[in-house]
Amino acid sequence: MTAHTPVHIQSVPRTGAFLVGRRPKGKVWSTVAMAAALLALPAHAQSLKELYEAARGFDATFLAAQAQFEADRARAEQARAGVLPSVELNGGANWTNTDSNIPSQDRTTNSQNIGVSASHPLYRPGNRIALEQALKSVEIAQARLESAEQDLIVRTAQAYFDVLGAEDNLTFVKAQKAAVSEQLAAAQRNFEVGTTTITDTREAEARFDLVRAQEIAAENDLRVKKLALDQLVGRSNTQPWRLAEGRALPAVVPDDADAWVSRAENVHPQLRQARRALDIAQLEVRRAETAKGPTLDAVAQYQFARGPNPTGTYARDYNATVGVRFNLPLYTGGAVQNRIAEALALQDRARADLDAAERTIAQTTRAAYFGVVSGMGQVKALEAAELSSQSALEANQLGYQVGVRINIDVLNAQSQLFQTKADLANARYSVLVNGLRLKQASGVLSAEDLDPINTLLQP
Repeated sequence: MTAHTPVHIQSVPRTGAFLVGRRPKGKVWSTVAMAAALLALPAHAQSLKELYEAARGFDATFLAAQAQFEADRARAEQARAGVLPSVELNGGANWTNTDSNIPSQDRTTNSQNIGVSASHPLYRPGNRIALEQALKSVEIAQARLESAEQDLIVRTAQAYFDVLGAEDNLTFVKAQKAAVSEQLAAAQRNFEVGTTTITDTREAEARFDLVRAQEIAAENDLRVKKLALDQLVGRSNTQPWRLAEGRALPAVVPDDADAWVSRAENVHPQLRQARRALDIAQLEVRRAETAKGPTLDAVAQYQFARGPNPTGTYARDYNATVGVRFNLPLYTGGAVQNRIAEALALQDRARADLDAAERTIAQTTRAAYFGVVSGMGQVKALEAAELSSQSALEANQLGYQVGVRINIDVLNAQSQLFQTKADLANARYSVLVNGLRLKQASGVLSAEDLDPINTLLQP
């Protein structure tokens, strides 16, 4: 390449990255081409949906949430025992040895008894209310599990696109390194023939050293991001599919913040939890008040007993009883009244928690909506900036060729172009992740929402 030869940007196949100018000969091109090939290697590539399914079966946080849901459901079923009959089997055996100073009264006797007893609540309103509370607690457990699943979807998508962003950044840095290397070689040749000063060479050397440092940091960042994704999904050496070129990002539907807030008010898992918690608190007030009233149980017992009688022989008794048991608390030392007061205070707290949840979710949903809209605007602006930066680079290269621009101008233009490309790639990834966060903020996120994003990806 002759002195002042302009350097143009060309796309790198399959990676969405960009390299500089005519292919430089030797180690520079080999290094960049090898890095791009490794980043684009599809042999073990996985889609976003595939990695989410893997995370669903491996992520410890989500598995703990599933286990907690099963425990909550089992705990709720325990309350059903309060309205169902209970049956007990009981028995006993005793041996008695009598050692008397009257020899005729020395003896050993034994007695046994066995019986079955049963009871059934006839009137226990507190138990009925406890069962209602248990059923509502299952709804809370279900909402918690949905929240955990939505969180896993977002965490998987974030880790997925973090890797893609780190790959793009590394590719852009390597491409910039190749471009700076060419610019350094040109500056050295121009200095040797006396057309430029040593300043151009020193500036190119400084920029080359800076890019090398950026390359080291980018390689380490990619390793860290891949480790995070591997740990999340339980696989090693994961290779996410890449975002296909030329695909339009999905639009925000509905295109209205109030509509998203309305959806959140109806289905958001946290709001459902807060509402069911208020219902349980209100039922607890009623349950506490029932403690002042009577209870009525049906009881039955059948017992067999065998033991000695005064004559020295053994008798057998069969007893069967059926009846009702009534209980009315007359004085509890103030326990019932204070329990009612506690329940009323907790009811007020639950109502306040619901109000706080509604306000927080409305604010979070609006912020998430405007974040997506802003992100899409940023993507359009960066797309325009990319074209402008490309034109600026070409203009600086031409100016350098005719002597109206210096080497540092070209280097700065190159740096600006590659930084813009990296920012654009990250902005696209952020829009996709923030779209999921918007659905999470409104409580409607599900695994099916990954399908439209998956169609934008390719091995």
